[in-house]
Amino acid sequence: MILEVAILNVKSGQEDNFEKDFLIAGQYISSIKGYLRHSLRKCLEQKNKYILLVDWENLEDHTIGFRQSAEYLEWKKILHYYYEPFPIVEHYDIIIENENKNNS
Repeated sequence: MILEVAILNVKSGQEDNFEKDFLIAGQYISSIKGYLRHSLRKCLEQKNKYILLVDWENLEDHTIGFRQSAEYLEWKKILHYYYEPFPIVEHYDIIIENENKNNS
């Protein structure tokens, strides 16, 4: 499994519209082969800063399967207007994973 990480700086004042449009855009990314899950998290210190976390089965599911698809063009059309500057996207592999078993 590969984790895609993107820091999203949204144009100030556009946060509510971005969040609404992100809900719509989510249908495009989630339809791609190899997509597992995603979450969008909002920064507590900077109201226009978000982090996007997407789990993929492998790197190519994102870089080829999604980025070269018609679904990506729709995603781009909905969301890319909001970013200033354009986000840097990185990919991470799991080295160590642990979870708290005490919170049942």
